[in-house]
Amino acid sequence: MRAIVVREFGGKPEAAEMPVPAPGPGQVQIQLEAAGVNPVDQRIIDGFLDGVVPHDFPMIPGVDGAGTISGIGVGVEGFGIGDRVVGKFLVPPLGHGTFAEYIVVPCDGTLAKLPDEVTAIRAAALPTAGLTALDLLRAAEVSKEQRVLVIGASGGVGSYLVQLAALAGAHVLATARPDDTDRMIRLGASEVVNYGRITVTDSPTHAEQSELSIADAVRTTHPGGIDILFDLVSAAPGFAVNASLVRSGGAAFSTIGSADETELKARDIRGGNLESHGGAAELRELLALVGNADLMVPISAMPPLAEAVTVLGAPGARGKTVLVI
Repeated sequence: MRAIVVREFGGKPEAAEMPVPAPGPGQVQIQLEAAGVNPVDQRIIDGFLDGVVPHDFPMIPGVDGAGTISGIGVGVEGFGIGDRVVGKFLVPPLGHGTFAEYIVVPCDGTLAKLPDEVTAIRAAALPTAGLTALDLLRAAEVSKEQRVLVIGASGGVGSYLVQLAALAGAHVLATARPDDTDRMIRLGASEVVNYGRITVTDSPTHAEQSELSIADAVRTTHPGGIDILFDLVSAAPGFAVNASLVRSGGAAFSTIGSADETELKARDIRGGNLESHGGAAELRELLALVGNADLMVPISAMPPLAEAVTVLGAPGARGKTVLVI
């Protein structure tokens, strides 16, 4: 089968022919149609889980994928050949991922059947980013009329999080580049912070651009602070500055380990560093929202599998990249 592989940690992804995997007991074989690309794919290639979980080489990257079940092992229940499915497949030993024509996965993992209304390409963009966004929303207990700031709103997790927070009735502030403002509003943002850029007008004929930090820009319009911060991109110093916006009793979360949880607790702020643990049940919830047109899947690019090397680890994504297999 066609696949993308790396030969060692930090290696360059390359196209290769690999054996088609056969399903064992409790496993299903999926003929993949699409694979979602996530920042964690490049991190796994670079070895951030080396010594934590076993890996096999040549390593096929890819965590998210969608396609059709093409084989089943002994003891599989709830799935059959021909079922359209999607899943998040971070299954040790790592190295048997979704950047390939076939994959074998446990039937009791993060695997769900696709509603008729959801294509494989849209589904493949959902698991990792969508589940992370849903986990954040629930951990923060987002509710109506809360002021919620999403920093890194343009990316995959952020695009889902803006929508889910808006669906919960929150007043969502989203950070984005100026030319992404309209998309953020369509996703449900009440306000868009263009990385601190504001227009200062002191006369009918004069306007100038003034660069403020995100925190200062938000303080300008919300001097009383915000209820919840989701900072998906800032390193620890930046996160601390942004968390200063959160009122006592609020919540602040990082998805990249930037939160000082002791400091947050001292300020009576819930949250900290979140790792997503959403499973099949939560994935089915997200698929239902997509199928009902309540949640838009933000796909920005759909290159063929062979071009995986050009999109892995690429910065500045707006929405999700999906490899078409």
